[in-house]
Amino acid sequence: MSGTIVAARAGAVATVILSNPGKRNALDLAMWQRLRQVVNALSADEDLRCLVVRGEGGEAFAAGGDIEEFRVQRDTVDRAMAYHATAGAALAALHDCGKPTIALIEGACMGGGLEIAAQCDLRICGVSARFGVPINRLGFSMYPGEMEGLLRLLGSATMYELLLEGRIFDASEALTKGLVTRVVADDEVPGEAYACAGRICAGAPLVAKWHKQWIRRLQQGQPLSEDERRASFAFLATEDYREGLKAFLEKRTPEFRGR
Repeated sequence: MSGTIVAARAGAVATVILSNPGKRNALDLAMWQRLRQVVNALSADEDLRCLVVRGEGGEAFAAGGDIEEFRVQRDTVDRAMAYHATAGAALAALHDCGKPTIALIEGACMGGGLEIAAQCDLRICGVSARFGVPINRLGFSMYPGEMEGLLRLLGSATMYELLLEGRIFDASEALTKGLVTRVVADDEVPGEAYACAGRICAGAPLVAKWHKQWIRRLQQGQPLSEDERRASFAFLATEDYREGLKAFLEKRTPEFRGR
């Protein structure tokens, strides 16, 4: 049976659930297709302020791609390219999401699951989480389009460890290498991830969007143009900026509306 992607919502926070519990949430082609559709729809929802991505069941974020599919879905170059174009589109949807994204990682986070987590803005895991891409033992290489997000996050030295050695990182090493944002006790992972989402939602949503934009722009290593520097002050024309200042002076909690 095919897995699925489930979207749930609580207030301004949406949860995207990778669900294929019989296979430790391994992603099949239909799940990659659905993931792109779900993330794009949530990204366009003006009432949402944060997305949490997690695996179903608590034993695994995602164990990678569904290897059983590969004999059919990737048996020729053309079919393999079509498969990975679908996966790449889902990863791009996460990378380009206009809302802050959090990966809630419990258990195994391997292969395609690691690629998904790498596209999220923040990654919170438990002490028993494990990370890796041991595909050198399966005889196939990582598609360059899917490698890009991990390389951007980790750099070449860690990518060599993951891909040439097939290393599996525990949570502590993953934190040291910048693969995860923070590590907490296993039973505290959901609470910490949603507390993180709550802190994000307490801020001005337009500011969160702009901070994501400017972080990525500055990583390009090119000087900002005069127009870009002027654009960085777009917040001056927003209602949320006026509300934030007023609330600070009045010593109360601001009520941001994304305008």
